[in-house]
Amino acid sequence: MDSFEWNKVFGAFLAMAFLVLGVTFLSDGLFSSHSPEKPGFEIAGGTAAVAATAAPTEAEVESVNALLAEADLAAGEKAAKKCVACHNFVEGAPNKVGPNLYGIVNRAIASSDGFGYSNALKAYATDKVWSYDELNGFLYKPKAHVKGTSMGFAGLKKTPERAAMIAYLRSLAATPAPLP
Repeated sequence: MDSFEWNKVFGAFLAMAFLVLGVTFLSDGLFSSHSPEKPGFEIAGGTAAVAATAAPTEAEVESVNALLAEADLAAGEKAAKKCVACHNFVEGAPNKVGPNLYGIVNRAIASSDGFGYSNALKAYATDKVWSYDELNGFLYKPKAHVKGTSMGFAGLKKTPERAAMIAYLRSLAATPAPLP
């Protein structure tokens, strides 16, 4: 191919690029969308509907304390399988994406050696331990219990499942914490 032929190829390429660029600018001008000053629109009775769908506060999360004594440890171990990708449950095992959960009940929050906790959990942890109530609230919905936590787990909504999980976590200790 001589240089004149190459000039034709490059010229065709440039013409196509200008055509595509021109069509893009033209379509952006014709079909542009502008953000409204006030997003959305009001729905009659909307505030009550929002309140009904909001996450329950810590006081509204059903307590598991009455269920712990009779909780099924096998069901708790099964529920814990949702967590094994990020947590270890064996004494002395290294931390994973999340801290090792062996001996978690009544342990100080954000205190697992060698684990880098989120700033939100460190700030929340001041003089607190993973009590049964703390674990219950956190396992219900971690991001609502500790705003800004980096734990991506959605939570366990069923009270019996949370009770079984907490009872299983309680059993993972040389000396299990006393029941409430």
